[in-house]
Amino acid sequence: MRDATVATLPPPLPWPRRILKHPALTHYNRLIALVWAVNLVALGAGTADGDGVSARSLSYAALANLTLAVLARQQYVINALFWLATRPPVSWPLRIRWTLAKVYHFGGLHVGGTTAGTAWFLVLLPVLAVEGAPAATLAVSILLGVLLVGLVATALPPFRSRFHDRFERIHRFGGWGVLLLFWAQTALVLRERGGSPFAAPEFWALAVVTASVALPWLRLRRVPVALERPSSHVVLAHFDHGVTPFAGSSTTISRSPLLEWHSFANVPAPGHSGFRLTISRAGDWTGAFIDDRPSHVWVKGITTAGVANIETLFTRVVYVATGSGIGPCLPHLLAEQVPSLLVWATRTPRVTYGDALVDEILAVQPEARIWDTTEHGKPDMVALAYAAYRDFGAEAVICISNKRLTWRVVHGLERRGIPAYGAIWDS
Repeated sequence: MRDATVATLPPPLPWPRRILKHPALTHYNRLIALVWAVNLVALGAGTADGDGVSARSLSYAALANLTLAVLARQQYVINALFWLATRPPVSWPLRIRWTLAKVYHFGGLHVGGTTAGTAWFLVLLPVLAVEGAPAATLAVSILLGVLLVGLVATALPPFRSRFHDRFERIHRFGGWGVLLLFWAQTALVLRERGGSPFAAPEFWALAVVTASVALPWLRLRRVPVALERPSSHVVLAHFDHGVTPFAGSSTTISRSPLLEWHSFANVPAPGHSGFRLTISRAGDWTGAFIDDRPSHVWVKGITTAGVANIETLFTRVVYVATGSGIGPCLPHLLAEQVPSLLVWATRTPRVTYGDALVDEILAVQPEARIWDTTEHGKPDMVALAYAAYRDFGAEAVICISNKRLTWRVVHGLERRGIPAYGAIWDS
């Protein structure tokens, strides 16, 4: 191990180009704006004749947006989006690949669809009353509208970040409640309308949404886990239950499947079945997991692509990690699909993570720049990242750290014209 070189940062881009790198204009927010723009265009087209919009059109608009919101979070859809975005070869212009690598901002489609769908539904309620909808239909619709507003309100960042466990439970059970109420409302409407339900677009939209929501739970199972604890700060969880995930994917695990789930990056070992998860002490759940060391946990769904899968869009990549952020980086370093250089800032790496893990890292990254924060203090991670990017001749930087530092590195580099990527904590 050796200290990393710190470099003087280049000046920021001229302001006309730099403004597009502002946090308020991330691709995540651009996708939200795109969904709303499409909805506003549809609204304008629907009211162009001056006759207003019918209850059926409003219900279709609400359901279409909410279907988009659900599908944007579906694991198979996410994997497909990553697969499509990473097909172009590295011979394509960097500016195009730079944008395609922002595929992990797909959560903007979820937020745009949810908020627009809720807005359409709230407009629908008074229209139903004016058009004389049956009392049962109106009552179910009002209850559905209240529940949708509650889900949107509790998903806002102030509540979600402060009460994440509560947000997760509200979102899960509230989402199931919304789905059931949509089925009830649809059944009432179709009964009044008459005809075969299989000819109704809303029936098929709800069928798709229901299948999307149910599919991960149909793969729910309790599996054994072997835990290795190199220190009181971290455990290495070893799984071998017939699944060997692809590099860069993640698995969600739980000890109480109806209450909370936690996602961790899979670390496959080349040439071996199964995989590992690096779980560090970062809160009550992870702390209890490290201390209790359970023999079994619950898993559901399929392994899902993570942000670092975009590495194949670039000729050379710098990985920047702090602490247990090494976990999501390690499978890519071991796979060696793309030439890469690791910059890792952590406290006493051998004491915290064990000699075996550190030696495994150095075996594939002998030039890794490992900064011991216990010995040298906290570094300027933006400067460290830039120095590695410059020295290695990389095309992009991928940062895996806590939220505050990830955003500092990503935006600190992007505003200087360097492609940089990191998690956006939108769920």
